[in-house]
Amino acid sequence: MARVQVVSEVSGSVWKIEAAAGAELGADDTIMIIESMKMEIPVSSPRAGRLVEIKVAEGEPVKEGQVVAVVE
Repeated sequence: MARVQVVSEVSGSVWKIEAAAGAELGADDTIMIIESMKMEIPVSSPRAGRLVEIKVAEGEPVKEGQVVAVVE
């Protein structure tokens, strides 16, 4: 199965990671929550699969378009 890179749609900081590497995800399951301008924006899995890697840590700043996770 092909790997899909999950990107942040906004700049902000990682507020909370909801899923751990190795977790089975459904399409649109929340992987993490990004805080941007006092708003919480969920980052969701684009499709069902296994969460292979999380590339950021809680509290870490992220930029719009940055790869934050990989789903397979």
